[in-house]
Amino acid sequence: MKILVTGVSGLLGINIALEAAQHHDVVGIVNRHPLITQAFSVQQADLRTPGTVERLVDSVQPDWVIHCAALANLEACEKDPQLAGELNIELPRKLARYVARGGARLLHVSTDAVFDGVRGNYAEEDEPNPLSVYAQTKLAGERAVHEVNPAAIIARVNLFGWSLLGQRSLAEFFFYNLKAGYPVKGFTDVYFCPLLANDMAQIFLKMLAKRLSGLYHVFSNDSMSKYAFGVEIARIFALNPERIAPIPVSAAGLQAARSPNLTMRVDKLIRDLDETPPTISTGLEQFSRLYQQGYPQMLKKMVKAEW
Repeated sequence: MKILVTGVSGLLGINIALEAAQHHDVVGIVNRHPLITQAFSVQQADLRTPGTVERLVDSVQPDWVIHCAALANLEACEKDPQLAGELNIELPRKLARYVARGGARLLHVSTDAVFDGVRGNYAEEDEPNPLSVYAQTKLAGERAVHEVNPAAIIARVNLFGWSLLGQRSLAEFFFYNLKAGYPVKGFTDVYFCPLLANDMAQIFLKMLAKRLSGLYHVFSNDSMSKYAFGVEIARIFALNPERIAPIPVSAAGLQAARSPNLTMRVDKLIRDLDETPPTISTGLEQFSRLYQQGYPQMLKKMVKAEW
């Protein structure tokens, strides 16, 4: 299969591209950040430029498209709602429409943040209530994709893993700060179900191969608070958990609202994929093994000096 992956310089995009490239022909799209790699092809393009989406799809002629590119920084979305709308709503709509015309399969990446987190244990059929500009635009993006390409997969996610610069995931934040001996804070009242990016990539490939369509929750098969997540990282890497200060999210002074209880049900995914996603602890053990194998160092070597 030929797979087009957008946003390949991001946390999810780079891990999807590397996992997929083991068995498929992958073309990764970056915007401003060029990469050095022999694992897959890289093209640099601003997907907002008129005609760029059409040109890329026509030239690559992918069988599958995995759309990871987005404005995912919550504070940046609050500051520039127009840009958030362009990247999180209009771009997915355009891509989904054009991919559908060419007959390729699309997987569009969304977020658990579409829910307000008041009660948790959300299933796909539960009514979203996004609290931030980021969440509002991602929900609108889901609906735009489904409207123009009903055969597309829309995957709501939360993830962790190793990124190109080591600054994209909560797991990296805890690991690098604790390793350096710095004190950090962990939210005791924010619950989530993050999945290791590498495991998520494999699940995405299986979903596309099975020709699934529609909305899916793609998360770990359990949940924990962000504070407990940090403590688990400290345990796995033999670091000092006492350097993690337990605090409520209200004490963090964040501009964009956060949803407190984003525990998710994955029954539909388990049923249709005939497979249960890993637990958070299982993912963190693999996160540790990747570190021991030099995976973060390999990723950093892919970064060009222009960054």
